[in-house]
Amino acid sequence: MEFLSEALPIVIYLLLIVLLVVAIIIGIRLILTMNKVDDILEDISDKAKSLDKLFNIIDFATDRVSMVSDTIINFVSGAINKIFKKRNTKKVKVDDDE
Repeated sequence: MEFLSEALPIVIYLLLIVLLVVAIIIGIRLILTMNKVDDILEDISDKAKSLDKLFNIIDFATDRVSMVSDTIINFVSGAINKIFKKRNTKKVKVDDDE
């Protein structure tokens, strides 16, 4: 019994030392992994910024094309409205004369 009371604390201390060493190793690997992840995220962020310029150019071009197409559509619809208004006013004048 005496042997167990002397040996058991030594075994527990050894296991705690092993646990502490394993925790330190896992912590170091975690720090290295976080550094790698940080580098990857920074690279992705730089690439996204470079693509952002391209998307701004595409957005600008799309806005200009939309403005031109709206202008053409307004011109054509205005011309069609003028044609139909002239026909309608002529029919109304003919009906008023009778």
